[in-house]
Amino acid sequence: MIPIPAVGVVCLKGDEVLLIRRGTPPRVGEWSLPGGRLEAGERLADAALRELREETGVEAELIGLIDVVDGLFPEAGRHYVLIDYAAVWTSGEPVAGDDAVEAVFHRLDRLEPLGMWSETVRIIHEAVEARRAKADAPL
Repeated sequence: MIPIPAVGVVCLKGDEVLLIRRGTPPRVGEWSLPGGRLEAGERLADAALRELREETGVEAELIGLIDVVDGLFPEAGRHYVLIDYAAVWTSGEPVAGDDAVEAVFHRLDRLEPLGMWSETVRIIHEAVEARRAKADAPL
């Protein structure tokens, strides 16, 4: 398997996070972060905002890189290198597009029943902490 570079966005709006329900492998039907493959010649941050817009119709401001995660999905024959960003919502109402079948803001305190991949949950919590640290930083 050749690793495929991809971006993900933890888009935060108050006490909610924007999630999509996946319409394509891997993890079809599961809740996940908006994101997708990097295109040739595209900067990572630009790819993150493009994927967010294509999958959800939402605009956001990136506030930082959260982590780089190996997404090993042998059942789909894929190895993604997932570059995850934190972002703060700026405009738009979620509408599923591209390969997402649903796009919804979910309350941060109600993520457990969604049964998401443990790495996705960890990245969301790290993004919340990054937003908090940015808000607490001196001017």
